Amino acid sequence: MKKHLLTASLYTVVTAVLLGLVYPLLITGIAHVFFRQKAEGQLITQNGEIIGSHLIGQPFTGPGYFHSRPSAAGTGYDASASSGSNLGPTNKSLVDRVQASVATEGVTTSVPVDLVTTSASGLDPDISPAAALFQVQRVAKERHLSESTLRDLVQSHIAPRQFGLLGEPRVNTLELNLALNNVSK
Repeated sequence: MKKHLLTASLYTVVTAVLLGLVYPLLITGIAHVFFRQKAEGQLITQNGEIIGSHLIGQPFTGPGYFHSRPSAAGTGYDASASSGSNLGPTNKSLVDRVQASVATEGVTTSVPVDLVTTSASGLDPDISPAAALFQVQRVAKERHLSESTLRDLVQSHIAPRQFGLLGEPRVNTLELNLALNNVSK
């Protein structure tokens, strides 16, 4: 019995070290060598300063920017508080929050669902093409740009389904807003 306990304890320590330390460090090292940009969070820099990530959403609230999905993560896009709200469709808190989000869009027509509901993680950096196109009129008016120019900009930022079949077409809001800042009147 003593021999079995010693063997089990040693096996536990060895596998914990191998699978808990050596393997993650090895994979992290390989990722940094072969996929450096992705391993470091796909950070976006501008003038030598980190301004965001391709992978984590950011809030954009001004009328001259395309708005992101609302975030259920802490005070907004806080990766340490990432989680869904777990509120059901008949929950009064969810209904009130969605109605408030619709009101901030300032329209009486139907609003694309991803502009007024959070994603499962609360960190989604993407919106649907329909949500981006829905905002063209507001952004064009605020920036004194033509709607066709902004529609073309949105169309150029639509990422297709991965491998042609996984997920849905999407628009990264940060990348779209950065491109928007470079559009001349």
